Amino acid sequence: MPGEIQLTVQTNRPFFPVTGGTQLAYVLIGARPTGTVAQVRMPLNFCFVLDHSGSMSGAKLANLKAATKLAIDQMKPDDLVSIVIFDDKVETLVSSKPVRDPAALKQQVDKIRDGGGTEMSRGMRQGLDELRKGQSPQRVSRMLLLTDGETFGDADLCRRLAAEAGREGIPIIALGLGEEWNEQLLDDIAESSRGFSDFIPEGKPEVILRTFEGQVRAAQTTVVQNAQLILRLVPGVIPRAVWRVVPLIVKLGHRALSDRDVQVSLGDMETGTGQSVLVEMLLPPRQPGTYRAAQAEISYDIPALGITGEKVRADLIVTFTADLAQAASVNPAVMNIVEKVTAHKLQTRALDEAMVGNIAGATQKLRAAATRLLEMGEEELARTALAEAERLEKGEGLSSAGTKKLRYGTRKLTQKLEE
Repeated sequence: MPGEIQLTVQTNRPFFPVTGGTQLAYVLIGARPTGTVAQVRMPLNFCFVLDHSGSMSGAKLANLKAATKLAIDQMKPDDLVSIVIFDDKVETLVSSKPVRDPAALKQQVDKIRDGGGTEMSRGMRQGLDELRKGQSPQRVSRMLLLTDGETFGDADLCRRLAAEAGREGIPIIALGLGEEWNEQLLDDIAESSRGFSDFIPEGKPEVILRTFEGQVRAAQTTVVQNAQLILRLVPGVIPRAVWRVVPLIVKLGHRALSDRDVQVSLGDMETGTGQSVLVEMLLPPRQPGTYRAAQAEISYDIPALGITGEKVRADLIVTFTADLAQAASVNPAVMNIVEKVTAHKLQTRALDEAMVGNIAGATQKLRAAATRLLEMGEEELARTALAEAERLEKGEGLSSAGTKKLRYGTRKLTQKLEE
């Protein structure tokens, strides 16, 4: 039945100027589950895949265990949980079972000890095997993968396993603890599995506790699955890029279904936040008047309600004006998001340019990102961007801690919009 998803479409300007040429428009498309599905809950099929190698000794391991136990406390008796630990070997600490005795599960967590090297693919493969035991359209499957170091010689295998997980509908939450892990690998794992990656600073136990607890809660509020966005464009409208902006800033791949249809995979959707995407598109020249530029369509499933392939649509309407005063006005809500995405893009391009040796370009973009971050009140991220620019100017290269803080911190700039 229709009405499970509220779809909104708005642009960065209420009026576009008549220019005689093409012009850039930002289109914010929001999709949020409505009250009709807010009370729906699907049980979990959740697996913790945890690095317990020698580098996880001391406070790291203590915080990891505390976070895992806190996450277990959030689960319901009909949720399935499994726990896999890995170093250069792998052990299934808890085989997939309902969370009917949390105390016994937490006793198993307390048995984790550090030791050994790091071969992440072993843990991922075993975790997938455990998740497959409980996988069902009526459950929300997730793998929470945490590591604090580089995996040895099996990075490509990790990527292949992540792609398997993605094909089977098992998103991987890939978390890096501290500074010595490969962010590109974790990003690849997250992207291939349709999950996400994040950075947990060492020495901040509250962050790992909050992250583990938050991921269980996010999975528990996931009821909409297999969401797909199709943009049907009128002739002359050209899409340039699509960004997910809520819950996190991530550039989304899109494919052309035809010369005027673009499809974007949105995946799962939580009841609390839903998803929002920002589309950069070029509008063709128009005379003064109101025009239909595109139609946004989202298809989705809600397995708990027996809903498959339901659709909701909304038109993108743009108005062109020759009135300069009208054309000067902007939509502040959309422009706020555009600024945050721009800051994220600047630091991403800066890090890319630093990697290929364009120090001048990287420094310029880092300083520009710092200016925007300061204007947003993000003082800590701004200081980090300036510090990394200064390192480059001194010939020291980027720091691991600084690049991770910028890479993952700027992805979260839109989270405050949902608070």
